[in-house]
Amino acid sequence: MSEIRKHYFLPEYCIIAEERAKRPSDFTVAAEASEKNGSENCVFCGGNEEKTPLATAVYKNGEIFVDTGEKRVRNWDFRCFPNLYPALSPAPSSPEPGGKYLEAFPGFGFHEVIVESPIHGKKLYDFSDNEISGLIKVYRDRVCNYAAHKKISCVSLFKNSGKAAGASQNHPHSQLIALPLLPQVLKKEVVAIKEAGKCPYCALLEEEKVSSRIILENSDFIAFAPYYSTVPFEVWILPKKHLSFLGEFGPELLSTLGEILRDILRRYAKILGDLPYNYMFYQIFETPEYHLNLRLVPRLSTAAGFELNTGVYINSVSPEKAASYLRGDL
Repeated sequence: MSEIRKHYFLPEYCIIAEERAKRPSDFTVAAEASEKNGSENCVFCGGNEEKTPLATAVYKNGEIFVDTGEKRVRNWDFRCFPNLYPALSPAPSSPEPGGKYLEAFPGFGFHEVIVESPIHGKKLYDFSDNEISGLIKVYRDRVCNYAAHKKISCVSLFKNSGKAAGASQNHPHSQLIALPLLPQVLKKEVVAIKEAGKCPYCALLEEEKVSSRIILENSDFIAFAPYYSTVPFEVWILPKKHLSFLGEFGPELLSTLGEILRDILRRYAKILGDLPYNYMFYQIFETPEYHLNLRLVPRLSTAAGFELNTGVYINSVSPEKAASYLRGDL
């Protein structure tokens, strides 16, 4: 089978090319070398707090602390601090002048690391219920913290797991970058949503709930392999309620989101091994028409010349077949 598929509501395309079809075993990735019980050289490990910038938020036994002066909070559950090599800065330098058709402005913003555990080799799919819901609560808190800043228009929250996914540290962590602008990818979606006059994601939920692409659902979320899948085993998670950003999530939603995310990661690990992956939250806190979604993208294929030249991705595993594997049918 070879066919061209269009994005649900944007003018973007992908090619499903199953004549290149592969089984999950063809994608299995060997685990990256790591010291499972910690490393003296890992700056993110518990006990090495002095090796990072002062923490902006430290979660410990259900309370939130900050590092003060040279005093670092120890024995923590989650730890957040500014990235040592930030993409944006709250005190940016003046940009180089542009030209007639060029524009530049100060790179204002915030770049934060969220360390998910003091234990070096901990995997999200091994988190307890309290640990995974606690992490989602940290996500919500940190997004809200930067969304409240008057100069911030968007907070990008994401996880890079594995070198092939862009992680420079093997220790489990996520990142957020608070931007003074709304990225074009979100602007395009907002335009399409407003032109539709209704939420396409809400309509999409009803369609995917009865499709062969659904993987699992719980009381509050649905996980499925999107019809427009750009890479093998891509998964989207959508809240069943129309919610625009994490700040609208209460304790129950934080728990059920953590549970379904952990379940998908466990299924990845079971059939694909310790694969590199990214997940990204798509959310807008100033546009209630937007419908938050979480997208998981395994790094099992490489964007090459054709993809870079056209923006059209070739996927060798159909989302229907990927969903079957992740459900455990195959």
